[in-house]
Amino acid sequence: MLRCILLCVFLLAMAFEGLAQDRSYGRSMVITDRGIVATSQYLASQAGAQILARGGSAVDAAIAANAVLGVTEPMMNGMGGDLFLIYWDAKTGKLYGLNSSGWAPRGLSIDYLKQHGITSMPQHGINSVTVPGAVEGWSEAHKRFGRLPWKDLFGPAIYYAEHGYPVAELVHGYWTVGQPTLQNEEARRVFLPNGKIPEVGQMFSNPDVAKALRLIADQGASAFYRGDIAKAILKTSVDAGGTLQADDLAQFAAEWVDPISIDYRGWRVYELPPNGQGMAALEMLNIMSNFQPDPGGPQGAVELHKKIEAMKLAYSDLYRYNGDPRFVKIPVQGLISREYGAQRARLINPDKANCDVKTGAPASDTTYLSTVDKDGNIVSLIQSNYDLFGSGLAVEGMGFVLQDRGGLFRLDPQHPDALAPRKRPFHTIIPAFMQRDDVHIGFGIMGGSNQPVAHAQFVSNVVDYGMNIQAAVSAPRFTVHGSQVDCTVPIESRMKPEVLQQLREKGHDLRVLGDYSSNMGRGQAVLYNSKTGMKYGASDPRADGNAEPEPLPSPALR
Repeated sequence: MLRCILLCVFLLAMAFEGLAQDRSYGRSMVITDRGIVATSQYLASQAGAQILARGGSAVDAAIAANAVLGVTEPMMNGMGGDLFLIYWDAKTGKLYGLNSSGWAPRGLSIDYLKQHGITSMPQHGINSVTVPGAVEGWSEAHKRFGRLPWKDLFGPAIYYAEHGYPVAELVHGYWTVGQPTLQNEEARRVFLPNGKIPEVGQMFSNPDVAKALRLIADQGASAFYRGDIAKAILKTSVDAGGTLQADDLAQFAAEWVDPISIDYRGWRVYELPPNGQGMAALEMLNIMSNFQPDPGGPQGAVELHKKIEAMKLAYSDLYRYNGDPRFVKIPVQGLISREYGAQRARLINPDKANCDVKTGAPASDTTYLSTVDKDGNIVSLIQSNYDLFGSGLAVEGMGFVLQDRGGLFRLDPQHPDALAPRKRPFHTIIPAFMQRDDVHIGFGIMGGSNQPVAHAQFVSNVVDYGMNIQAAVSAPRFTVHGSQVDCTVPIESRMKPEVLQQLREKGHDLRVLGDYSSNMGRGQAVLYNSKTGMKYGASDPRADGNAEPEPLPSPALR
């Protein structure tokens, strides 16, 4: 009898140990047969889930959540920024891509800047501003895939803007870092109440952005591009000495595009084509596919070395070739071909880091959220001001900042990303999607140039090492060193000390950061199993958000 009891205790202990190992990344997946909204801020997740409960689509929920994020994370995103999304239609199995990134004003050119004594692309201020695409992106997505009335989507965002919300710890930190960016008096008035950064837990309200949201809710996107908000944007530009004209706003339109994809060990992985940087994630995966997953695991020195080297090769090509395909020919299919991946993979030395990476010759960052509705339709959406508080210029009387995405243009006329009127700049923000058989995953990991390498690590975690989507989002990561492609590698401290030492011995210059560093980006993911009808959600512990399941309908929501 005693032996039986001891055996049962041992088996239970082993079971709990296995459970602990499965939960080693701190969070478990959200699982439901209804819908899920995963964002970096819990109020936005709740808002999107409430929209689903009212019968809204995945697109409706994404718009509502994104609008709330513009209120609660105003330095990261908002209607002054750009937007990209991928939509998967569960009924038809078709994938759609939307590029709603704005263009440079007609009056902004390399010659214009030179005539004003500007010799490098401004990173903040009015000459870094491109036309904001977010509201146009919301409108286009809703026209095609929305279910609820447009006006109903903005209620939660308007409520939090008017009544306020408590500032979270991470957001307070971003506010502090972004404060020096605030350039005009309007930005300081709106975002520094009483001249100070809001404290953790302090209620912050923004009645001006509530007014702007009401205009959009009542009048649609035309309020932003041709109405009162457009007039305020143009006045802000004139006051700052900018070149924006009315037709720069009125003539802008989002573009529906076909996602690009590769096969990675039986999974189809999708990104959007340029001017975004998604092709770098696909090239990196193609390079990695030439090596078997290492038995030492995803955080072993062999596997990490391989991925770091693949990252450097892919990014060197990205920075050489990416631009606006309406202006320059970009060898996308060559860069993401299996043959080119094999060619680049042969340059990886398993024992030594490559610190002098050369560009190849192929054949010719932010908030991220994902939603899935009860029918299995998936939205993978990313939206951003680029830098914290974007250009640093708030639109007069409207409570939001204009993005500084134009800062990514080059002033070299021969470069694919050279500044030109009505041209879209290189873009860091990229949504992603992957599927195999009955499993469909919308995912993304924000964070500027970090995004392609973070996407590739997520895919590898799922495909090569069998992680669920929460473990894949939470697992330790490394990232690229800004826009530099060298041997400097920021990496999280959760990697084992002996692994870090082995990487250093191979020549990697490691910059060890915190356990859950925001430098690695903040990811979200949703998964739909079309065979079982079950949905799964994951949210990055590097942020304040969550994956919120759609609540059951209540009389108050009917």
